[in-house]
Amino acid sequence: MSEYRKSRAFAPKGFFECEGRGLQWLGEAQAQGGPRVVEVYDWTDDHLDIERVDPASPTPAAAHRFGAALARMHDAGAPHFGSAPAGYTGTCYFGPLQDPVPMDTGNWDDPITYYGEGRLIPMVEMGIHRGALDADDLRVTREVIAAMPEILGKAADDKPARVHGDLWSGNVMWTHGTDGETEAVLIDPAAHGGHREEDLAMLHLFGMSYLRNIIDGYQTVHPLKRGFEDRFTLWQLYPIAGHCVFFGGGYVSEYRSMLRSLLG
Repeated sequence: MSEYRKSRAFAPKGFFECEGRGLQWLGEAQAQGGPRVVEVYDWTDDHLDIERVDPASPTPAAAHRFGAALARMHDAGAPHFGSAPAGYTGTCYFGPLQDPVPMDTGNWDDPITYYGEGRLIPMVEMGIHRGALDADDLRVTREVIAAMPEILGKAADDKPARVHGDLWSGNVMWTHGTDGETEAVLIDPAAHGGHREEDLAMLHLFGMSYLRNIIDGYQTVHPLKRGFEDRFTLWQLYPIAGHCVFFGGGYVSEYRSMLRSLLG
C-alpha cells in the first residue's frame, strides 16, 4: 500500500498522536465487523503517516453495509462518555488542521452532563472569546442543556459508544475493497466515547450520499431509539458552534436558529 503524509509545522502538542491513536482505536472494531479505517504507519509532533486510499464512487449497497459496520463500531463501546482513544493521555482536538481547538476528555457517566459540560459550553465559551458568540448565546445554550432530558427521552439511557466524532461526508472515503466491492473507509477522526447519534447527525449535517441506506443498514444491527432524526439538531449544535469559532459569519445565525428550534 502507498503512504500518505498529513503534516503541519508547529501543530498543537499531541495533535497527530491523538488522531493516530484514534484511528487505531476505531480500527480495533474491524474485528467485530466495524468499518474499514485507514491504517496508521507512524506519527511525530508534526506529521501522521497513513495508508493512501484510492477513491471510488459510493453505491446504495456499499452505504447499507457501511451503516451496519458503523453500528458495530459504536457497539464496541468506550469506558465513559468523553473517554479519549485507548492509549492516549494528552489533549484531544476538534476542527480543521489549520485551527484545531481542544476537545475535553473526561469520565462522564451520562450523555447530558457530557454533552453540556464537556462539549457545548466549552465551545460556546471559545466562540465568545473569539468574538463570534456572546453571553446570550451561552445563556440559551444552557437552556437547551437543561431541556436535554426531555429532548433525549429514552436515548439518554444509551451506553457510551465508540464514535468517530467528526463524521461529516468528507471523512468517509469510498474505495474498492479486496473483493472488488465498494466500501467505506474512515479518516480524520476526533475519536472519543460519545453518543451514537452524534456520528449519524454529523453525516446528516453537510449532506451524505445514500444517507437513507446508511441509516437502514445501521438499524439492522442496532435499532435506534424512536425519534432519533428529530434529535439530529441537538447533536449538530457542537459542530456548528465549532464553525462559529473557526469561521464565524452565517454559522452564528444558524447556531442561534438551531437553539431556538430546540426550545420550541
